Amino acid sequence: MNRTGIAVAAFAFWSAVMFGLGWAWRADRAEGGEANQRAAGAEAVTDQVNQARATEHQQAQDLSTIGAKHEEDRAAAATVPANVVADLRAGRLQLRDDLATCSTSLLSQAVAGAVERDAHAELRAEIAGAAVQIGRDADDHVRASQGVIEADRQPVTK
Repeated sequence: MNRTGIAVAAFAFWSAVMFGLGWAWRADRAEGGEANQRAAGAEAVTDQVNQARATEHQQAQDLSTIGAKHEEDRAAAATVPANVVADLRAGRLQLRDDLATCSTSLLSQAVAGAVERDAHAELRAEIAGAAVQIGRDADDHVRASQGVIEADRQPVTK
């Protein structure tokens, strides 16, 4: 082989090797970029999932607090009728005229005796206690429901 042939063959070999190395480098570089994109995507998904879980845990904790407060209010409401009746009997509480006169027609009858009047007064106090408890239960229920709605509608902070 002459010198020119060897030089052309060496140049062709060298070019082929460089082309192959360049192609391999490009493929490695592309795989590395793709791997980086996948890793960044996975990190973003993980961050979103963790953020959603944190929000769910916070909402669950808020709702649990509202539920516990509601149960405490319900337990405390059981003593309301007895307290109202005791306060009415002791004179610390007075009924409004519209509730106090609910059995006036019965009391004004000539046949109603002192025992009957006392029974009606006792019944009036018990009815007032039950009415106060019903009102308080309704207020507690509305307050707890409003707390749940407020907790649900709070904007999600990131």
